[in-house]
Amino acid sequence: MWTGPWGYRESLAVVVGLILVAQSLQLIIGPFDNYLLYQPGNYLVAGLLLLLSVSSVFFQRLRLVRWLSGVHLAVALIAGLLLFSLIMGLTPQFNRLPDLNDQVPIMKLGWAQMTTSRPFVMLYLLTLLSLGLVTFKRLRRFRHNTTFIFNHAGLWLMLAAAGLGAADRQRHVMHVREGQVEWRVFNDQQEVLELPLAIRLNNFELEEYPPKLAVIDRTTGHPLPPKRPVMFQIDPEKTRGRLLDWDISLMEYIHRAVPTEGGYREVPMPASVPAAKIMAKNLKTAEMSQGWITSGNSMLPVSALSLDETRVLVMTRPEPKRFMSDIKLFTQDGLEKEARLEVNQPLKAGHWMIYQHSYDEQADGMSTFSGFELVYDPWLNILYLGLIMASLGSLGLIWRGRSRPSTKSGS
Repeated sequence: MWTGPWGYRESLAVVVGLILVAQSLQLIIGPFDNYLLYQPGNYLVAGLLLLLSVSSVFFQRLRLVRWLSGVHLAVALIAGLLLFSLIMGLTPQFNRLPDLNDQVPIMKLGWAQMTTSRPFVMLYLLTLLSLGLVTFKRLRRFRHNTTFIFNHAGLWLMLAAAGLGAADRQRHVMHVREGQVEWRVFNDQQEVLELPLAIRLNNFELEEYPPKLAVIDRTTGHPLPPKRPVMFQIDPEKTRGRLLDWDISLMEYIHRAVPTEGGYREVPMPASVPAAKIMAKNLKTAEMSQGWITSGNSMLPVSALSLDETRVLVMTRPEPKRFMSDIKLFTQDGLEKEARLEVNQPLKAGHWMIYQHSYDEQADGMSTFSGFELVYDPWLNILYLGLIMASLGSLGLIWRGRSRPSTKSGS
């Protein structure tokens, strides 16, 4: 060991030694300061790694360069990253550590914030260096190693964008009221931040599923049966069904209704509620109950139907089916864009992605504001480029494997 060209044993020993040193620094100094990788720090680190990778082309005969770009170190680094990834998957991760973090060993080791722990950062940077060296090492025979270079260069870009670009990534939630323009958000310290873009909410729309019916206990207020409550889904096309011991008949249903003398009538306004006229017949005693029930909201009270001395028929609050925000976006560079945001249908503006996030769930259809999630990621295009290059390289490797003629050996 340590006498000839370094193999798996030497590479594994070096990686373990570096992990122990980095873990000791984690305990003595603390976690890695992610602020060091903020722009332009991450660009300087990426440039330095690329410079070392390019310069290795002229020093390929050096034993150190051959070891850094060799398969033995690559396997050891992958094993180390897999180990810490496994720990990260089994350990709760926190953006901000709890107040008692010094009393918990996992917190002190940095495993609760794995991506900023010194051992993980060390393995990550050494992996980028090794991957860059092995990629540029093949440039001299580019035509014969095209697929290999595309595959590994794409992987390098993806790792660099995911790690070095994490410091520049921002995520905010902005609440905007109808008819107003907002450009301010709160950070984790509840400080007001002014963003380089603004959103005006023109209109917010909410579509809901028909509510459900449930039988609850008068004394506890819990749906029945207690362990597995049974619900009756209101469907205007299916006017009859069974709920526990009662035969349920849907005589009339209005999704947007307001109370009137002796009943409800359809009025599509923000304060309206779902209302259903129900006839319930007990299958055992033949007793019947009839009346209007509603789920209620912040403006109108809940209306229930009494079934007997201990049980009541109630309506659940309708679940959201689709909610949409009609907005206009303004940016500092003069861009103005109108869009209709829905869940999983974001709006892209430069390096910003704007998602439909939330609304006032207590107010339901009367919500006067809409919540938007704004994600800033200037490294996202680099990540996509790396993904495309790695995919092309993988396809090339598959194609070369299929087109290679098979050889048969005979005795």
